[in-house]
Amino acid sequence: MKKSFVFVVLFLGVVVAAFSFSELETILLTLRKAHLSLFLLALIVQSAWFISSGRMYQSIFHLLGVHEDVFTLSRIAAAANFVNVVAPTAGAGGVALFATEAHRRGHPTGKVTVAAALFLLLDQAAFLVILSLGLIVLVRRNDLNTGEITASLFLFAIAITYGSVLYIGYRSAEKLGDILAKFARAINRVVRFFRRENYLSEERAHAFAHEIADGFSGLTEKPISLVRPVLWGIFDKGLLMLILICCFLAFEVPFSTGTIIAGFSLAYLFLIVSPTPSGIGIVEGIMPIALTSLNVNWSQAVVITLLYRAVTFWFPLGVGAWAFRGLHTERPDPLD
Repeated sequence: MKKSFVFVVLFLGVVVAAFSFSELETILLTLRKAHLSLFLLALIVQSAWFISSGRMYQSIFHLLGVHEDVFTLSRIAAAANFVNVVAPTAGAGGVALFATEAHRRGHPTGKVTVAAALFLLLDQAAFLVILSLGLIVLVRRNDLNTGEITASLFLFAIAITYGSVLYIGYRSAEKLGDILAKFARAINRVVRFFRRENYLSEERAHAFAHEIADGFSGLTEKPISLVRPVLWGIFDKGLLMLILICCFLAFEVPFSTGTIIAGFSLAYLFLIVSPTPSGIGIVEGIMPIALTSLNVNWSQAVVITLLYRAVTFWFPLGVGAWAFRGLHTERPDPLD
């Protein structure tokens, strides 16, 4: 609760700063041009994004021999997004939710855990493709600075770490178990400065490693098939960029293809590397600056950012809360 309060304060602080008296008149003029129909279109595209994410999960599940319908996976994915926001654990909360739902529905927990972890990796791989295009745009416009380079390298390091862990688990459960146990031991040493008992279980680390190995044992297709979910991930990012286009059109703000690609790339980049869940408070502050550097008027950049975040963060958060509630009130499905 305290963390959520801090994030809300950060967000409101950005809003207050944005709506300063010096910019208020220009912002009001921009808001008068707003087209409600394009806002509704953005919500429709965001709704399609839920289904697209479920389709990406489904393509990964098929690789591991697990079959589930798109609508169910879309609901679980929306709920997992909600969990990752309210209980930020670098995506682990969402993976745990998928594992829990797998157990309820009679699917192998290990396979679903691997599928959820693969989703995180392949989704980042898909974004790296878009990010490379965004960085090219920034280089051509001489707008690339140290902040974007550092954040990009940090994201690349995260993707390499995820990939390395999964690859080690694919090759050897024992080696992965040893690595996770060492990591748990290091975390426990730090935690002991504040509390006496261990925070992480080394035994559970080895058990989790064997779950990962068991999950990979059911791989039913060649690794080249991982390209399919990456393409779905790129399509997901394309839908988010389409929402950004709707935001520009809603306020009659001119734009170019390069502005959309670079603006989206920077916003999504800092969403991932941000210390706050889904970049709340951070993206709202950085995205207007990024759009301004791409020759968008500051006041227009502010309202575009607020509308974009309303559609891509607050709306999914509400849908995720509804999905999470639904998953915990429905009866468990019968075993397959």
